[in-house]
Amino acid sequence: MPRGVHLFWAVVFLAVSALPQASEQGSAYQSAGTKKMAALLRQIYEQNDWKADPNKPAQRVVYYRALLEKNLTPEQEVTVRLEMGKEQLRAGNSEDALHTLEDLAKSCQGRNIHLPTEVDKQLELFIALSYLRLGEQENCSSMHGQKSCIFPIQGSGIHSLTRGAEGAVKTFTEILDEDSKDDAGRWLLNIAYMQLGKYPQGVPAKWLIPADLFKSEYDIGDFLDVAPQAGVAMVGHAGGVILDDFDGDGLLDLMISSSAPMEQLRFFHNNGDGTFSDRTRQAGLTGEVGGLNIVEADYNNDGYPDVLVLRGGWWGKYGEYPMSLLRNNGNGTFDDVTAEAGLLSVHPTQTAAWADFDNDGWLDLFVGVESTPGNPHVSQLFHNNHDGTFTEVAAPNGLANLGFVKGVAWGDFNNDGFPDLYVSVLGGANHLFRNDGPRDPQHPRADQWKFTDVTEQAGVAQPLKSFATWFFDYDNDGWPDIYVSGYWVDSMNDVADFEMGKPFHGELPRLYHNNHDGTFTDVTKAMHLDRALLPMGANFGDLDNDGWLDIYLGTGAPSYQALLPNKMFRNNEGKVFQDVTTSGGFGHLQKGHSIAFGDIENNGNEDVFEGMGGALPGDSYQSVLYRNPGHGNHWITLELEGVQTNRAAFGARIALTFKDQGTTRHVYRTVGYGSSFGGNPLRQHIGIGKAASIEKVEIYWPVSQTTQIFTNVAIDRAFHVREGASKLEPRSYKQFAFSTLPLSKDSMGMQH
Repeated sequence: MPRGVHLFWAVVFLAVSALPQASEQGSAYQSAGTKKMAALLRQIYEQNDWKADPNKPAQRVVYYRALLEKNLTPEQEVTVRLEMGKEQLRAGNSEDALHTLEDLAKSCQGRNIHLPTEVDKQLELFIALSYLRLGEQENCSSMHGQKSCIFPIQGSGIHSLTRGAEGAVKTFTEILDEDSKDDAGRWLLNIAYMQLGKYPQGVPAKWLIPADLFKSEYDIGDFLDVAPQAGVAMVGHAGGVILDDFDGDGLLDLMISSSAPMEQLRFFHNNGDGTFSDRTRQAGLTGEVGGLNIVEADYNNDGYPDVLVLRGGWWGKYGEYPMSLLRNNGNGTFDDVTAEAGLLSVHPTQTAAWADFDNDGWLDLFVGVESTPGNPHVSQLFHNNHDGTFTEVAAPNGLANLGFVKGVAWGDFNNDGFPDLYVSVLGGANHLFRNDGPRDPQHPRADQWKFTDVTEQAGVAQPLKSFATWFFDYDNDGWPDIYVSGYWVDSMNDVADFEMGKPFHGELPRLYHNNHDGTFTDVTKAMHLDRALLPMGANFGDLDNDGWLDIYLGTGAPSYQALLPNKMFRNNEGKVFQDVTTSGGFGHLQKGHSIAFGDIENNGNEDVFEGMGGALPGDSYQSVLYRNPGHGNHWITLELEGVQTNRAAFGARIALTFKDQGTTRHVYRTVGYGSSFGGNPLRQHIGIGKAASIEKVEIYWPVSQTTQIFTNVAIDRAFHVREGASKLEPRSYKQFAFSTLPLSKDSMGMQH
């Protein structure tokens, strides 16, 4: 979009003022800023060329239909029908795609047209994928159940409408008969047999993938999907999530986005009875559409979590959409204040992170953008002006030209009190920027800050094709480590080869252990985390309250061939990560995106929410909410409030000391610095194993540089902690339980 248009919309936004109004139950509210943003988003979408915009396959189907009315040569007709079938599938019209593609195959046979080998393979593959997707739509989506698409598919997950799976079995068998080395076809053939309930006994021996390959290494207990019962089985596409208490009632609410440009951002209020209510309209969010990711912060220090919506990731020039800053008014409504805050700009992005980089008590914002040689963009660092506005200072601080950025995370890796920045880049070396403070300590200026690139000496440049990232202390030694996922395969055969334990070409994640001296050691293989391909959404939490942080990875790629189980890894005392995917029921085959861990029932166990669905318009799916069955361990929840430090306490460090079955243990957490693709609550839920009490709670505040110490703290309780206060304030959150009983197939309660 031309610079003049940017300035025009900035003027329009700044010229509009609207005070927040309390909204009554059921009434609509929408600020002037939100209305203007909605109009801008729609304008950009409508102006994008339908011929190449990845979000407009339906328009291209209409175009190809019109072409078929013209006088085409047989070769031209083959090309047009094949492309039309592909676009129908991408648009979600699997049945139409099947008719188009199968008619094309029959027509070529009847007219004795011999297709080039590669074209023939494409045709056969897309027929197989159309059958596979049809089966998913008719069963997993339309008749959604608790075990739908959970790998390995069994029980109630088996398809009752079988034509899709049967067609997939037939076609993938034909593909394999022609090319026995097509491992992607073999993998999908086994999945199709699972859908029919004929795995493993019905799979021909030469194509069978042994079930032993999928066994868990630890029984974590069955985490049932209760999203339909809770009313949050939202049908959507790749998107973001924030799980937090947006209105201060002690109950964790959900904000969920979808990357589809005209798909509505959704706000679900926790009713405290095992259900959520869709309050999107009442919250004033109508028209806030799109958003591959969302991240939270209390940017104005008013005590209410605000939301940043990030748009346009992966789409290049068709992703040049503005982000949105949604101010939480504290009364159940949100205002789009992007322009008045000075954040209105148009770039393809899906990643951003908040931190108080200059320790002035106000949260600043780094936004990573996706820059390519043909479509250059610069990343942004916005300094908080303390008055609701920001000033952009990336270029003078050396943080602008960073390439195709897919993940950003703040974390104080050297424990000096200043947040450092890790930048994950797709197609280049990653960056670790050490925050060395103001260049002139006597006259500190936000645009004269010293960020030193220490990537090479720290040893954290890889993987060269990476995605989600974060800092966390996986081994509880008091020093933040780095996780960064890899995101690349040479072909879909690599996915199958990986799942079958065969040699493969693909980028693996990295787990970097902090050596306490400014360097890191790659411990990925030693910690058994070299077992995940194509992670997108990713986050961490404590499944069993043992005090060790576990990892959940949402997997997939835009292709319909990319059906691979999402992965859950349990942290076994910081010594190794155990694959618990199948024992916990976490192996969802649909595309997994944003992930949030949180104690939604307020019963002391962290549940897991995952936004599902792919990037293609036809690749939608229901969100999932995995209920934690409990593991008998103890916990504490700490809700921090900064005074000199930013009010949301980003960057505050927590250290617990306790005895667990006779052994003195230490557990460490940092507030606010979470995953680049998932939004956990800001209040800290911390497992403490079998401890009967907590000997010491220490909280370090980065701005005041003070440490609060509390001794002999009760367990299985929640507390509010104010910076500088002498006592912990008990918090009482309402407890409830989700129903785990499956709903009937005509009352699944899916949200659209």
